[in-house]
Amino acid sequence: MLELVKAVSLGLVVLLPLANPLTTVALFLGLSGNMNTQERHRQSRQASINVFIIMMVAWYAGQVVMNTFGISIPGLRIAGGLIVAFIGFRMLFPKEKPHEIPEAKSKSEELARDSGANIAFVPLAMPSTAGPGTIAMIISTASTVHHTTEFPHWVLVVGPPATFLCVSLILWGCLRGSGAVMRIVGKGGIDAISRVMGFLLVCMGVQFVINGVLDIIQHYPGHA
Repeated sequence: MLELVKAVSLGLVVLLPLANPLTTVALFLGLSGNMNTQERHRQSRQASINVFIIMMVAWYAGQVVMNTFGISIPGLRIAGGLIVAFIGFRMLFPKEKPHEIPEAKSKSEELARDSGANIAFVPLAMPSTAGPGTIAMIISTASTVHHTTEFPHWVLVVGPPATFLCVSLILWGCLRGSGAVMRIVGKGGIDAISRVMGFLLVCMGVQFVINGVLDIIQHYPGHA
């Protein structure tokens, strides 16, 4: 059980900076202004379920996608690292607020026409929470975890769904209590936390690229 706790904790450390629930809270508050409490709770619950489904599909279908398109693990690491670093730079030096991203603008226009429009999948689940960086990280981990970790097999089976469930529950809790979160943390606090997470993502992305390059050098020493 301790091994499972360690695996889930490691997964949360890796995924939460990418998912960044606090940014999703700010986006949710910006889009749900005209919704009643019951509708907000429904959207929060559905967004969390959508995030869990997206992460599960990425984990179990990632290897199939890689094999189908002939993508190597070093290539995925480098590409995923570039995506993660790019997202980190955008969080560290933001040019637009969460509610100003194209998906949010489009959904705002839809909400203006129809107050009952669904925001649970776009933009709350994707791209705000389970965006390209999160998906790239999950696919990369799914492709390498069996070769790079010493966790027991049962932990590698149970750990990922448990981690994704924890991320979804954290997101649900943040969205359900979005008003209280905003009052406690404030816009300035969310911005500060996003910048710190952005810096961590830049570091993680650069390390992924380094690992991918080292893999190439180790597997193709004659061409390095």
